[in-house]
Amino acid sequence: MPATSMLLQRDLHTWTLFEDWCTAHDLSALPATPQTLAFFLGAHPAANTTHRRRVAVIGALHDRFGHSSPGRSETVRAAIDTTRTARLNELASRLGAIVAQLPVSGWPAAMFARRDALILVLASTGVPYSYIADLRVGDVTWDLTDDILHLGTANGSSTRTPPAVAVAGVSPVLVLRRWCEVLGFLNRYPSTTMLGERLRPGNETALIGYDTNVLSHGGRPLLTSIDRWGHTPLIAPTISAHAVADIVAAHLRDAAPDHLLPARATGSSIESGIALDESESYSPAVHLDTQYYERGIAARAAAHAHLGSLTSVLDDVEDRATSLLAALSELLDVPEDDDHC
Repeated sequence: MPATSMLLQRDLHTWTLFEDWCTAHDLSALPATPQTLAFFLGAHPAANTTHRRRVAVIGALHDRFGHSSPGRSETVRAAIDTTRTARLNELASRLGAIVAQLPVSGWPAAMFARRDALILVLASTGVPYSYIADLRVGDVTWDLTDDILHLGTANGSSTRTPPAVAVAGVSPVLVLRRWCEVLGFLNRYPSTTMLGERLRPGNETALIGYDTNVLSHGGRPLLTSIDRWGHTPLIAPTISAHAVADIVAAHLRDAAPDHLLPARATGSSIESGIALDESESYSPAVHLDTQYYERGIAARAAAHAHLGSLTSVLDDVEDRATSLLAALSELLDVPEDDDHC
C-alpha cells in the first residue's frame, strides 16, 4: 500500500515534499532518522507552527507503519523551537563551565564530582530529569569522532549532548567513562577504601580500564546515590528525579557541598570536645592484593557448604537430649503419696 494512500489530502503535500527531498539527497523517507528530519526542516524554513505540522504528519505516517517517529528526538525539537534551543545552548555553556571546575582527585570529593559531572552533561541536553534518573548503562552511547553522547530509551526517543558543552573544554565521552570507571571498579572490588586510594591526588589514572567492567552490563542503573563516606548501595536502585534536580540546581547556584570526609576524633578528643581535623586523624592505608576478596568469598562459600547440615545435626542432638531426659525422669519417678506434704 503506498504511503500516500494513508494521508489526508491536506497532508499529502507535506509528505510529498519530504519524500522528494529525501530521494534527491539519497536518504530514507520511511523510516527516517531524526537527523534526516532535522536537516529537512532546516532546508525548508517556515514558521514554527508549519514545522510542527510537518513533524506531526511525518510522525503519524511512521506510527502507522510501525516505525519510531523521528519527531520525538530532541534534535528535531531543537530545529522547531529556536527560542528553546538558544536557552538550552546557554544552559549547556554554563553547565560545561561548571563541569570543567569540578575536582578530579580527592576522596570522596572526586567520586561525587565524577557522578555530578555526568548528571550535568546529561542535563545539558534538555531532557526531563526523570529521563536522566531512569537511564541505564546501555542507554548512553558515544561518538569518539565528534565527542558527543547519544541518549536513547525503549520508547524510541533520542537526543545527544550539545556542542556548547565541548566548547567549555569538557569532553562528554571522558565524563561518561570516568564515572563508569568508578562503577566498574566497585563491581570488581566493592571497597571504598581501595577506591579512595585510587582517587587521591596523583592517582588520577589508576582507574583507567575499569569502565569495561560495567559497560558490558547494560541493564544496571547508570546513576546511583552516594552517602557522605562514599558508599553506594550494594544493589543500586535508580536515583530519583528529585535528587537529579537538586544536584543540578545546587551546582547552578554554586552551592554544591564540598563532600569532605567527616573529621575523625579519638576518645580523648571527644571527651574534651575537641575534634581532630582529617590530617591529624588520618590512618595509613591498608594495601590489599588483588586476590583478597576472591579468597574471602571462596572461604565463605566453603564454610557455607561445610556448615550446611549444622541445623539437622543440632536438631538430632536436641532429640537425643530430650529422649535421655525422658528416660532419666522415668527412672527417678516415685509414686505420689497423698499423706506427704
